[in-house]
Amino acid sequence: MNRYDVRFTKHAEAALERLFDFLLEHDTATADRALEAIMDALQLLKQFPFSCRKAGDGQHGPRHREMIIPFGASGYVALFEIEDASTVTVLAVRHQRENDYH
Repeated sequence: MNRYDVRFTKHAEAALERLFDFLLEHDTATADRALEAIMDALQLLKQFPFSCRKAGDGQHGPRHREMIIPFGASGYVALFEIEDASTVTVLAVRHQRENDYH
């Protein structure tokens, strides 16, 4: 079974900070739980990145994918690219209620 290294773009790291900071203003414990839920879910990418849905109805090719991450009443969506046989790059993360990736 192939194992993938999961890395983050600067844009994805900034999105995680933005989402964390938003929750931190309201509730520290919730912010911590949300970040933990996101990071735990992304562990799936180490083994099964192709199990997630194609992003944009596949218009960007089979290697651009999205992962739905449940949290509370809604959750988050992570956009990622399967770079090659050993690397997955998280490109962006957003809350499901946001219109698009920032």
